[in-house]
Order: sequence, then structure tokens, then C-alpha cells
Amino acid sequence: MSERVKANKKSPAPVAAAKTEAALPVLGPVEMLRWAWTQLTSMRTALFLLLLLAVAAVPGSLFPQRPANPSIVTQYIKANQDYGKLLDTLQLYDVYSSAWFSAIYILLFISLIGCVVPRAIAHYKAMRSQPPRTPKRLSRLPEYGTLVVPADAGLPASDAIRSAAGVLKKRGYRVEVRDDDGARPSLGAERGFAKEVGNLVFHTSLIGVLVSVAVGGLFGYSGQRILVEGDTFVNTLVGYDQFTPGTNFQSSQLQPYSIQLDKFDVLFDRESPGKIGQPIDFNAEVTTRETPDSPAKQEVLKVNDPVTLGGTSIYLTGNGYAPVVTIRDGAGNVAMQGPVVAKLQGDNYYSSLVIKVPDARPEQLGFVGFFLPTAFVTDAGVSFSGDPDLFNPRLTLNSYFGDLGLDAGSPQNVFELDVTDLTPLNARNLDAGGITLAPGSTYTLPDGKGSISFDSVKRYVGVDIHHNPGQLYVLIFALLAVGGLIVSLYVNRRRVWVRTGTHEDGRTMVEYGLLARGEDHRLAAEAAVIRKLLSEEWQLEDSDSGDSAGDSDSTGTQQTPSRQGDNGAVSLTSPAGPTGPKKDQ
Repeated sequence: MSERVKANKKSPAPVAAAKTEAALPVLGPVEMLRWAWTQLTSMRTALFLLLLLAVAAVPGSLFPQRPANPSIVTQYIKANQDYGKLLDTLQLYDVYSSAWFSAIYILLFISLIGCVVPRAIAHYKAMRSQPPRTPKRLSRLPEYGTLVVPADAGLPASDAIRSAAGVLKKRGYRVEVRDDDGARPSLGAERGFAKEVGNLVFHTSLIGVLVSVAVGGLFGYSGQRILVEGDTFVNTLVGYDQFTPGTNFQSSQLQPYSIQLDKFDVLFDRESPGKIGQPIDFNAEVTTRETPDSPAKQEVLKVNDPVTLGGTSIYLTGNGYAPVVTIRDGAGNVAMQGPVVAKLQGDNYYSSLVIKVPDARPEQLGFVGFFLPTAFVTDAGVSFSGDPDLFNPRLTLNSYFGDLGLDAGSPQNVFELDVTDLTPLNARNLDAGGITLAPGSTYTLPDGKGSISFDSVKRYVGVDIHHNPGQLYVLIFALLAVGGLIVSLYVNRRRVWVRTGTHEDGRTMVEYGLLARGEDHRLAAEAAVIRKLLSEEWQLEDSDSGDSAGDSDSTGTQQTPSRQGDNGAVSLTSPAGPTGPKKDQ
């Protein structure tokens, strides 16, 4: 073994040694910022942030959210002492307004802008630039073919390239003819710019969706209200039963429109076997006013058919019965009179009812029980509702007296009655028994505490009121995003080059090649269409079956067949190239 080989074995290769000795450049603050910006504005980062945003929204469905119902969040923390406060520290009860969710949202917004703006500038320059120069060897392109125009056709190479340009323009290509007065004129054609436009529209629309959602979250609001027949709702803060404002909501945004529930009808199924009593249609007749001075307008509120007022949408979301009662205290004075909303609990509108009478004297009164639209009683004495319609309405109540706890100012649920500090008056397990009332009947409470009368029954509806200034724009940008995505998927960016020349015997020789930007499985079909159009333009008898390899032209030179039905056409590529001249037609 020579000394040189031994030295090579003992010492590392020169390239490896150079890599070992190479020192990476030190990045300063500016370079680090540039590197971070490049990473943030890459499409891979944008897709990752979009996925991360979807994952970050999951806790909003798993845990109760404070903006929607603060009381439920408080109860959840009390019920889960071990980890409830930890979740609150991590802002999992305020997911959509948390610092970490907002950070992901803002980073995604910046990333998309950083992706779209440079690409839009580059695409604009590409659209204004001319197609790329004609390659020297078109035969190297994925789709390549040749045609021959006979000498007796009288079509010189310059006219052939111009007519080819006309064909491609009709096909939607942007064409540039080169050296049309030379011996070998050519053209470059390009189309499919809509693909990148669709891609840019898609990503720009995503930005629009993000901005619209942010606007809706900042300046929108939502609320709920229960309306009994005859009641009127005025769009003020005190008019809502529950109100959820946006982050930057101002009370001045509320337009003082009003809506009055005139009548509510429910149509129940009375014909379908097994579905008797099922509600099949809800119809709320309302009177609306855009402003206090506006004329009244009669409208109909239905499920999935909201009424729009003052930039808000009012949806019908629930309904039930509201028995009208009159309660007199021990002194005979009317302590309460009006409808009481019954909360649905079971089938056939079986509803719970709570009545609180803080104005009764000498003792405050409370009632809790059930309302049955069509009352039936079992042999065991259990009452139930046999139908949702008002065929046999009944009120079944227990009564209490004492301190209701309302004077302390502590908020209470109107559908619950805390009987801890109350003394029972009526109940099934007491001598006085429970209270059962039909419409028009009155019951006198024990011990001179007063009386309760069941006057009539009204219906009520629950409405959701939503104001989202970005809602329409979310829809518009979402549709644009879908449209842009479809265009980017089904439009292909293609380039075509055609070169012509004149043979020694007077024939006009044509060769063409196609190239797609990216993967395009329809490129071969496009090449066949262009070949067919050119053959029709020059009235050639075209065939896609080329002669066998090894045939000779008129000069006796060995030829190589074309890749796409060359019909023995002579190539305009120099014989010194990798492919020899094609056979004459």
C-alpha cells in the first residue's frame, strides 16, 4: 500500500475536515429578528397555528365559560375544590378572551398577512412579465410533439408562428411571439394565473374571517328574554333577562327598538300514529317598532326565521305556559297579580312553577309546584300531564310563609325557592294537604295567611337576541375562501412553447412543448387538444400514431420517433442534441 493511501486512511477526508473547521456565523439581533420573521410568515407555520387555534378552542366546550353563565362557573369551582381554582388561573373559564388564545389568534393573523403580501407582490410581477424564453431543446419537456406543414400549403414559418399564437390566444393563453422575422421564430405562452389568484383569495379570505370574528367579539352582544303574551321588550340593558356584552361593547350601541308578543300559537300533531301531541309548528305574532316614534309593524316570528331589528336578529328558542294568578295577603290586599312563567320539566309540557310574594303581609308567601296543561291523576294519587294542549289545566302547589331572603338584596334564581327558612302551610304530608286549582278557582290559605286564585293561562316564548357586526362579513369571506380554494385546486398553471422553421424542401416544420408548474395529470390531454387545434388551423391530417423507430427520412438519416404522434415530423433541434431529427411526414 502506498504512502498516499495510508495518509488518506489516517486523516479525515478534506470535505469532512472543512466541515469540522467551519464556523457558523454569529446572528445579531437584527439577523435573529429576520430569521424569526421568516419562520413566522412561512405557510407551514400558518397551518400549524391554524391547527393550534382549533385545538385551543376545545377547552371552551369542555368547561363552563364565565361570559355565558358566571353562576355555573362559580358552582363548578366550588364543586371541584382540588382543581377548580387551577383551571381558573389558567383562564380555562375564559378561553376565548384568554391571553394564550389571543396570542395564537394574533400570531395566526400576522403569519397569514406575512404569507399573503409577498406572494401577492410576486404574483403581480409575474402577471406583468412576459412568458419565459423558449428553451433550446423543447424535446426535454414533459409533453412534446411535432407537426409538418406541406410545402404546397404556402405557409412560411413566420405566418405559422402567428397563426399558432392566434390559436393559443383563443385557448386563453397569454402569448409572446419572438423572432417572427427570423429563420426559426418561436412563441412562449402561459395561462393559469387564476390558480395563484385563487390561492391568494383563499388566504386573504382567511384573514378576513379572522378580522370579522374579532370585530364580532369586540363590538357584538347577545341576550335572552322571556316574553309572555301581551308583554313588550324594549332594547335596553334593563330589558334583558340575561345579557352577554362584547369586549368593547358600549350601551350606546343599543338601538331602542321594541317588540311586543301579541299571540303565540303551537300546532300539535293529531293524526300521526305514535306522534299524537308532538308540536309541529310554532307561530309568534309580534308588533315591532324600529324606534319609539316609528310606526308599528306586524311581523311573524318562527323557528329558524328570525326578526331583524336595529342590526340585531331575534330568534325564537323556547316556549311554555304562564298561569295568571292573583294572590291576596292576610289583610285581603292584592300582593301579586299577573302571569308566572312555568319552566318545562317533562313530556306534554309538564312544568314546574315557583311564585314569590315578598309584598304579602304580615308574612311573605312562597309557592312551589307544577302546572299541568291536561291533568290526569293515577290510582296512587300521582298527577301527570296527558297532553300538551290546554284540555284540563291544573295548578298543583305547596305554600310557605316566612322570610324569602329578597330584602337582603342577594340575587336569587326565579325558578327556585329556598325553603330552608320558610314554614310550610300546604303540602301533601300536612293536614291541610296540597293546593290544586283549576282556572277560575280560588284557594284560601290556612291560618289566615291569604288566598290564591288561578285566573287564566297565557303562553310565553323565549327569544335570543344577537348582534354581531362581523357576521355578514364572515359569511362573505367564507364563501370567497371556498371559491378561491376551488379555483386553486382545479385550475393549472401551464406554459407552452412553439418553434417553427423551414425545411430545405420548403416544408414548414413545427415543434411544441408543454410544461406545468407543479403536478398536472391533465397536461397530456392539454397537449393533445393543442395539437388538434393546430392541425385544424393548418388543415393537416393528424394522427396520434407515429412510425416505428429507426425509419429514415428522405436524406437517409436514421430518425427517432416523437413522444406524441409526431407523424415523422422533422425536429428543429440541432442534430448534435440528445435527440436526433424526427422523420418527415
